[in-house]
Amino acid sequence: MSAPRLFTRFSPLTRSTAFRQSFQAQVSRNGARRAQSTAAPADTQNAFTKLWNSNVGPKTVHFWAPIMKWGLVLAGISDFARPAESLSLSQNAALVCTGAIWTRWCFVIRPKNLFLAAVNFFLCMVGAIQCGRILTYNASVKKESIGAAAMDAIKEEGHVVEEMAKDVVSGHPEKAVKMS
Repeated sequence: MSAPRLFTRFSPLTRSTAFRQSFQAQVSRNGARRAQSTAAPADTQNAFTKLWNSNVGPKTVHFWAPIMKWGLVLAGISDFARPAESLSLSQNAALVCTGAIWTRWCFVIRPKNLFLAAVNFFLCMVGAIQCGRILTYNASVKKESIGAAAMDAIKEEGHVVEEMAKDVVSGHPEKAVKMS
């Protein structure tokens, strides 16, 4: 076999033609195009096989991202035991916003990922509960400080009124008038 003929035998054009001919022969033998999947039809698969082969199954990131995000939900739930003054309003507000935005987004994207929507919904709820706890605590602290300031002001006014009454009783009402 001569060298030029040896190289033409393995040329890309010859290989693609041979592939095309064998593929067309296979298609004409089957009478139609081959199926895209080798999996069994959906009605004969069990639940585990359906989950395993689904677009959001364990073989994809659409499954493992929500699994990891449940860690945030569990951390938020564990924070229920912490006092409200040690919680961060900005972090929990971020959890609320993240959960709300991504819950909505899970219904817009394809494939629809209900598992991711569920974890984001719970993330939003945990963050909202924590924000409620923080805001309630802050309101109660402000009421105490306002109440304490009001009590101090009343005591101060009481001392002033008491001094004025002593001046009036002692016969010096002009001092009481000057004080006011």
